[in-house]
Amino acid sequence: MCGLSGEVRFDGRSPDLAAVGRMTERLADRGPDGQGTWRRGAVALGHRRLKIIDLSDSGSQPMTDARGEVTGVFNGCVYNYPELREELRRLGHRFASTSDTEVVLNAYRQWGTACVERFRGMFAFAIVEHRTGRVVLARDRLGIKPLYLARTPGRLRFASTLPALLAAGDVDTSLDPVALHQYLSWHATVAAPRTVLNGVRKLPPATVRVVEPDGTYRDHCYWQPSYTRRPEYAGMTAAEWRDAVLDALRVAVRRRTVADVPVGVLLSGGLDSSLIVALLADEGQRDLLTFSVGFETEGGEEGDEFRYSDLVAREFGTDHRRLMVPSERVSTALDGAFAAMSEPMTSHDVVAFHLLSEQVSQEVKVVQSGQGADEVFAGYHWYPELASVPREDEPERYAATYFDRSHADLARVLRPGTLPHDDVSGRFVREHMARPGAETALDAALRLDTHVMLVDDPVKRVDNMTMAWGLEARVPFLDHELVELAAACPPELKLADGGKGVLKEAGRKLLPHEVVDRPKGYFPVPAIRHMAGPVLRRVREALQAPEARQRGVYQEAYVAELLRAPDEHRTRRGANALWQIAVLEIWLQTHGIK
Repeated sequence: MCGLSGEVRFDGRSPDLAAVGRMTERLADRGPDGQGTWRRGAVALGHRRLKIIDLSDSGSQPMTDARGEVTGVFNGCVYNYPELREELRRLGHRFASTSDTEVVLNAYRQWGTACVERFRGMFAFAIVEHRTGRVVLARDRLGIKPLYLARTPGRLRFASTLPALLAAGDVDTSLDPVALHQYLSWHATVAAPRTVLNGVRKLPPATVRVVEPDGTYRDHCYWQPSYTRRPEYAGMTAAEWRDAVLDALRVAVRRRTVADVPVGVLLSGGLDSSLIVALLADEGQRDLLTFSVGFETEGGEEGDEFRYSDLVAREFGTDHRRLMVPSERVSTALDGAFAAMSEPMTSHDVVAFHLLSEQVSQEVKVVQSGQGADEVFAGYHWYPELASVPREDEPERYAATYFDRSHADLARVLRPGTLPHDDVSGRFVREHMARPGAETALDAALRLDTHVMLVDDPVKRVDNMTMAWGLEARVPFLDHELVELAAACPPELKLADGGKGVLKEAGRKLLPHEVVDRPKGYFPVPAIRHMAGPVLRRVREALQAPEARQRGVYQEAYVAELLRAPDEHRTRRGANALWQIAVLEIWLQTHGIK
C-alpha cells in the first residue's frame, strides 16, 4: 500500500521533476516508510512506500524489472502474488525481491495489459515501456485503489490523491456543474471519470489505459460481472447458496492475510466485520487485534455499539481495543479528515474512520474491514422498495428512493450558472441501468450501487481515511470472485430476512444470534448529525467566509434558511442538508481552491 505519482510529456519537453517531487511529498502519509523518483525520456515517476510485503529495500519503488525493459509504480496488494511469482519463474522470469510489485512488472512483460485479469487484489499502477515510451495505467476491478488524472495540452499528470495533483500546480480548479449536480443529488457520489473539479478526472475501476508517446490513448474495461441467473448455478437450494457464499468469503478473508506484518480487523460489531473475525478464528488465528470506535450521545442519539463489538471480541478471544471519542474531539478532528479527503465526502463515518485509523495505525499497518457487504448483498432498508417495480421502471424508482434531491429542488440550492439545464444525475442512472446484463430491477440497482456508488462513496472514504495514517485497509467483501457470485445469487435470497438474507444465514453458522439478528447499525456520529455546537461553528465559518461568498455556488437565501434552523432541514434521504452543502465549501477551502 503506497502512494504513486507521475508526469508524461507529449510536447518534446522534459517532465517537471519538481512538480513530481511535490506530488510525491504530498503523498507522504500514504507511504511513510520510503520514497523514490525516476525519470526516463518524457516520463517521470514518484512513489511513497508503506512496507507491507518484502520489508527490505529490494521492494523499493519506482522499480525496474531485472531485464531493464519496464519501470513501474504500484499501490495496493496482489494477494495471489506468490502463485503468480512461481508461474512466472517457470516461464523464465527472474526476481530480485519478494515483493508483489516485481510480480506485477514481470506479469506485464509476460501477458501485457491482460495481466490485470490474473491479479486477485486491489491495485493502481503505472508502467513505462522503455523501448516504446508507452505508459500503461490501471485500476482494480472494484476501484478500491484510486488513480487521479490531470491533463493539459502537452502533459498528463497522475497521482493516488487529488490533493497531490493540486500540489503539482497548474490545475483547472473551476467546478464541474455535472459533478456538482451528482454530489448534491447522489449523497456525494461523483461517478468516474468526473470529480468536482473540471481539471481533474479519475481512471474508472476495472480499466486499463494505454497512453502513447503522442498523447493519444485507449481505454479497456476488463471486468463487469453479469447480474443474471447463470446456468452453472441453476437448481441450487438456499442452503447451497449459503454454503457457496460462506466458502467464497472464507477464501476472500484468507487471501487478505497475506503480509509480512500483522493484520488486524476493524470490528464494528455488525454482521460483516464479525464474520471476518469469526472466519479468521476458524482458520486458527489467535490473539487477533480488533478495534472499534464510539461517540458521545447527542440529541438523544446513542453514539456507540460497543455492546456488540465486545460480545464478538469475547466470543472469539480477540485482543480488542475500544476508542470512545468525546464530542469536542469530533470538531477538532474535522480539519484532519477534510485534509485527507481526495473529494468532498458527506457521510458521518468519514470522521469516525479518520479517528479510528489514527489509533489503529499505532499498533498495526494492515486491517480487514467489512465495507461493501451492504451493496453487494442488498443490506440497506431501501432495496425491497427498489425491487418492487418492473425492470423498466427501476431508474425512476431508484432516483425517487435514493437521491437526496430532485433536479427541480436543486434550483433552490444552486445559483444560476452552476445548475445544468437537465437532470444529468437522473440521466446517468437511466443510461447505466439500460445496459444489458441486469435481469431484474434489484439486479440493476445493485449493479449501479456496487460499481459506481460504492466505489465513489464508502470505498473511497475507507481508503482516504486509513491511508492518511499509513494504514492499509483490505475489504474481503469486495473480492471480485465473491462479487461475481453475489451478482448471480437470486434476488429473493439477498432480500430475505430484512436484507443480506443469504449472508445472515452464513453468519448463523459461526456467530452468536445476537449479532446476526441485531438491528442494522452504522458508524453514528451524533455531533455531526445534530450539528452540535463546535461542528456548527465550523460550518458557519466556512459558509460565511469571503471565499464562499466570492465562489457563489449556493443561493444565499437557501444558506440563510439552513443556518437559521441547522438541525431541522433534511434531504429526501434524511441527511442533514446544512452539513451536505457545508462539506463542499469546507473541502474547497481546506485545499486552497479559490
